[in-house]
Amino acid sequence: MGDTGSTAAAVDTAAPPAELRGPDGFDGPYGPSGPGEPLGPDDGPGESDPDQPPAEPLPGDTVLSLYPLTYLDEADEVTVGCAQTESYVVLPADGAALLRRLGAGASLAEAAAWYLAEYHESVNIDEFVEALIELEFLRPPDRDGRPPAPGSAPAAARPVRWQRLGRAVFSPIGALGMIALLAAWAAAMVRSPGMVPENHDVFFTRYISIIELVTFLGQFPLLLIHESFHALAGRRLGLRSTLSIGRRLYYVVFLTNLDGLVTVPRRKRYLPMLAGMLADLLVIAVLGLIADATRLPGGALSLTGGICLALGYTTVLRLSWQFYFYLETDLYYVAVTVLGCVDLQKTARNVLRNRWNTLRRRPGALLDPADWHPRDREIARWYSWLVLGGWTFSLALLPIIMIPIAYRMLTTVGDRLVHPSAQTAAGLSDSIVFFALNLTQIVVIWWLVRRDRARTAAATRYQHVLN
Repeated sequence: MGDTGSTAAAVDTAAPPAELRGPDGFDGPYGPSGPGEPLGPDDGPGESDPDQPPAEPLPGDTVLSLYPLTYLDEADEVTVGCAQTESYVVLPADGAALLRRLGAGASLAEAAAWYLAEYHESVNIDEFVEALIELEFLRPPDRDGRPPAPGSAPAAARPVRWQRLGRAVFSPIGALGMIALLAAWAAAMVRSPGMVPENHDVFFTRYISIIELVTFLGQFPLLLIHESFHALAGRRLGLRSTLSIGRRLYYVVFLTNLDGLVTVPRRKRYLPMLAGMLADLLVIAVLGLIADATRLPGGALSLTGGICLALGYTTVLRLSWQFYFYLETDLYYVAVTVLGCVDLQKTARNVLRNRWNTLRRRPGALLDPADWHPRDREIARWYSWLVLGGWTFSLALLPIIMIPIAYRMLTTVGDRLVHPSAQTAAGLSDSIVFFALNLTQIVVIWWLVRRDRARTAAATRYQHVLN
């Protein structure tokens, strides 16, 4: 999950389609290569590689050896996950029933015959098995190249580290400690209104480079705390997590991926999704209490207190950014979970693309809505307008606010560098550091854009549709 600011962070924590990829975002897997549409029993693994010879069909008496799978039944769909391979997929109820049958030891022929008798229609069992291979649900051959015996114990999954710590942090005792901390912060603000975070708190010194250096570098440990809370809240449930860096439009974000969250009942998903925002509140409280405790004898803020309030205010800004749903923040994943969607953001983008191509009278470029999850399709009718409005708002900030401010600041710094003899050593150093920090951020965003484009171009697409 993530946050924003000069270094926006995104949880990419897992929501129903978990992407805790976010200014805080979750990353979710609904197909062999990431978020996608649910897989049905007649679905194959996607387009075949023309350079690869077709796989030989397995004999009908073959009994598959599957990894232990988890099944989460929700309405007419079932989310199936494999902890060993960290692979997940959404299946229709009949597809999950067929998979359960195979996992119970039925041969391919027996499972296909059972499906015909139970649902009165045939199933392409060979394509279904190919899809399971793509999903890495089948156990690999042993060292001698022989398939593992059905029912034999698979290799134990790697233990989830920090699970005990996660349970301790989010235990009733841990909750009482958090409440006490927030109460102490509230009391300090009532006693000293100057402790309430405000925008002037950022200017704790007259040197611009020092302000930017502190607020820029100071965010990294705070972002780590934010992401750690996402991870610990997931690990207490036995879910693994990974941290990555990404972007939302022109914001740099950090993402905590909790893909396994899709196999957890919905009511248990909310804490891992909201844990990062809870961490931000606790960070703001701790920084405010430190600032209050380090006041000078006359009551004025110390340098330590000024830095703490500056970091506290920037954390408030990151916290408020979570309400930018259209950037796939933590609250976006909460909303998606409540609404029962699978990949709402992607569907909303596809809806907007279809509207644009309709206006351009390009029917051949229209995407088929039947390929989208029904719930996503329903919600995207109105959510797509919210996405469009949000993107417009964020992009409008560039020419109206951000670019003019950046231009003024950079030209001021540039004038100082062009005429260094008129500057003091401190002023010249201030300008050089400021220029270097801003240039670094621009380079990072450019690199992320190039990386994302390369990944998109190289990615293999797997499309599965509902029956």
